[in-house]
Amino acid sequence: QVQLVESGGGLVQAGGSLSLPCAASGIIFRINAMGWYRQAPGKQRELVARITSGGSTNYADSVKGRFTISRDSAQNTVYLQMNSLKPEDTAVYYCNAYLYTSTHDWSAYWGQGTQVTVSS
Repeated sequence: QVQLVESGGGLVQAGGSLSLPCAASGIIFRINAMGWYRQAPGKQRELVARITSGGSTNYADSVKGRFTISRDSAQNTVYLQMNSLKPEDTAVYYCNAYLYTSTHDWSAYWGQGTQVTVSS
């Protein structure tokens, strides 16, 4: 069974840092893009950062210069390093990956979400 397992969320003061790892496990033949999304209370889920298999990245304007996404292809893991955190970064963060698995097709997978709370 393919799954994405996130960790690293928690409570941090404004200006602090957190790192969110997400590991994909199961029978996975190929991984295309991996990324992080977030959803704050009463708001829609939004893209935070994304990285392709070739290493190209894109970020939401609100996190540019503060967040960095990276991946370890050998470990099927993506990381989100979050620095200079602000209270408006408070949300549930979800890992996302586009995978080719034993079903022999490409599908989008989601993690269970991890809470990030930034206090002012």
